[in-house]
Amino acid sequence: MNIHEYQGKAILKSFGVSIQEGILAETVEQAVEAAQIMKSQYNSDWVVVKAQIHAGGRGKGGGVKLAKNTAEVKERASQILGMQLITPQTGPKGKKVNKVLIAQDVYYPGPSKHQEFYMSVLLDRAKGCNTIVYSTEGGMDIEHVAETTPDKIWREPIHPAIGLQAFQARKIAFNLGLSGNAFKQMVQFVTALYTAYSEIDAALFEINPVLKTSDDRIIAVDSKVSFDDNALYRHPNFAALRDITEEDPTDVEAKNAELNYVKLEGNVGCMVNGAGLAMATMDLIKLSGGEPANFLDVGGTANAERVEKAFRIILKDTNVKAILVNIFGGIVRCDRVAQGVVDAYKNMGNIQVPIIVRLQGTNADLAKKLIDESGLKVYSAVEFHEAAKLVSNLIKQ
Repeated sequence: MNIHEYQGKAILKSFGVSIQEGILAETVEQAVEAAQIMKSQYNSDWVVVKAQIHAGGRGKGGGVKLAKNTAEVKERASQILGMQLITPQTGPKGKKVNKVLIAQDVYYPGPSKHQEFYMSVLLDRAKGCNTIVYSTEGGMDIEHVAETTPDKIWREPIHPAIGLQAFQARKIAFNLGLSGNAFKQMVQFVTALYTAYSEIDAALFEINPVLKTSDDRIIAVDSKVSFDDNALYRHPNFAALRDITEEDPTDVEAKNAELNYVKLEGNVGCMVNGAGLAMATMDLIKLSGGEPANFLDVGGTANAERVEKAFRIILKDTNVKAILVNIFGGIVRCDRVAQGVVDAYKNMGNIQVPIIVRLQGTNADLAKKLIDESGLKVYSAVEFHEAAKLVSNLIKQ
């Protein structure tokens, strides 16, 4: 689950991470009021108007603008609120901006020049441990930095049993070229950041940039926080931060139906029980000359209601030309799944795309008979290769 910048910063602050302060606004009037508060509380002559969407690269799309007075705040907020913001991470459709963050200006003059760094914390699956990734090239696309100057990216693996050690935080500050008070501040920043990551069961922290101000403070100017969905039950307060307006409506519907669904770009819809079988089914579709249109795991309860919800979600994709149902009946009986498919088909009325049903396991023979005798435009298969052949032929037709 992703959250907004302002929400991520609030979490970081609660763990002692220094942040660029800001106030959320949902209207132009609130933005002007927030700017006045920022000026009085933080002595910030300039403010930054930042669009709040679940995507990076907002500045490149016109979603981050400086304002030096009330008139400019009003103008910038009017431009950003309600706009369809397109960034490299939103796709061509972009995302509508419903909120802006009025943030303090942290690039003020001082005795030394400011510096921007990149820092993230994530799980390195190859090494089996959390890793802090950091670079002196903050404020830039880290993918571009990794491709062109990989020597400027450092990785610090954290032992899962003992956590972040003090010498590791000092090593990070040293590699970033810091000294004096900035060095001490970075050590504190890294320590607090990793503690926050561990405590909230995050999947990703990305701070770009981490700023060394002109008076040697280290602060998070931006924040991207993603939670591990499987751990949200331990953090109901964080689960409440979910903003469904930022998510695809089909994904929201699938989550509400407790279906594991991921939309893809192909033409064959998949309905499968079990993630491993779902991946194998997608491979099967690819080998047969089709392209999977989705990953959809219905889990162990493939009854008529659940099957119908899955069908409706799959058929929202206009690219789908056929649907392959591939169910292994271990806990659930195949004949009950078959009856669920037939009942769902009848409840939904006129389905225009062919449906191939492969059921293996308990009562598979009864299930095949139910499908074959249903009189519906549903094709039954027993073996993998048989289902593949049906998919291939129906796509060609």
